[in-house]
Amino acid sequence: MPTIASTMRAIPASGIRRIFELSAELDDVISLAVGEPDQPIARHILDAGAEAWNRSLMSYTPNSGIDPLCAAIVGKLARHNGYTVDQDQVHVTTGGAQALHMAMSFTLQAGDEILIPDPGYTTFSMTPRLLGAVPVPYTLRAEYGFVPDVDDLEALVTPRTRVLLVNSPSNPLGVVFDRRAATALVEFAARHDLWVISDEVYEYITFVPGFTSFAAIDTGNRVFSVYSLSKTYGLTGARVGYLVTPVGLAERFRAAQEAVVSCVNTPVQYAALAAIEGSQDHVAAALEHYRANLHAATAVLDDLGIRYQRPSGAFYLWIDVSHASGGDVAAWAERFLLTQRVAVAPGTAFGASGQGWVRICFAGERESLVEALGRFPRP
Repeated sequence: MPTIASTMRAIPASGIRRIFELSAELDDVISLAVGEPDQPIARHILDAGAEAWNRSLMSYTPNSGIDPLCAAIVGKLARHNGYTVDQDQVHVTTGGAQALHMAMSFTLQAGDEILIPDPGYTTFSMTPRLLGAVPVPYTLRAEYGFVPDVDDLEALVTPRTRVLLVNSPSNPLGVVFDRRAATALVEFAARHDLWVISDEVYEYITFVPGFTSFAAIDTGNRVFSVYSLSKTYGLTGARVGYLVTPVGLAERFRAAQEAVVSCVNTPVQYAALAAIEGSQDHVAAALEHYRANLHAATAVLDDLGIRYQRPSGAFYLWIDVSHASGGDVAAWAERFLLTQRVAVAPGTAFGASGQGWVRICFAGERESLVEALGRFPRP
């Protein structure tokens, strides 16, 4: 039998999925490992998708998405994100994951290096390897509030560095970069003539003011912005997101999209249109639910005396369990699942600097969340 491509062998298994799959084999598990919103999907979004099915709107769409949806995204970017784009810079994708993959496909060749956050979401390191590129982690340190330190970044730049990847609000840390921090990072990228890929999937889930879109401060036509409707609208399984590219790449994107998925499925594009253009009351209600859950969760951790990173955005808590994990948090997370029936994501799934930490999602039902955190061991 022929051998598979080396790039496929280079992709590491997901430490999050390992816990998720193990938990599925057990009874009475409280799952805090996966970022799944627990709020009901707004009826007008469901109705729009159902109507598209019922009207047999099943034809191919343009590679970059239906015109009304792309136009709605242009308007949303101006209102919410503070920057203006032409419609041909907007491209509908199969979730934020494909948007991220397309951004890297545009900017990386085999052997190129991309600077990625550590800790950072798992696909930040998986996708470059699939492309034959090299992910180079930059450590996010507690003493800097888990905001990237430009001096650390400077030390990592080589002649092969092509991309700086940033994530705000961040997964797994919940850190939101203010305008000053974002500006420093864009200026760093400009000094070294790097592309910037900005993952802004959690843009609507913030608990403090100050969220800044990187494209809003970019003057060098260097930012690719990744968005998703999964977390904001509870559409994780619908798989719809979008990529906003620098000027002049529309023709190349459409060719690449044709080669990958042709286009995103038609009914979900109409559901996405309804989500963006319709009432946002359910988004505000979900945010208040997350805020109340965060308050309840931190009260439990404070009572136990367990250290954690208080998030400014997203719906994750980054919790220090180094007092119990014995230097192998992945093994500890499995034992905790088997003995306490609580599924958490081990910090090392997000990078080497996650050793001793776990990530939990606090988006779900409050009573179960409080019960699960109460099973954590005291220092």
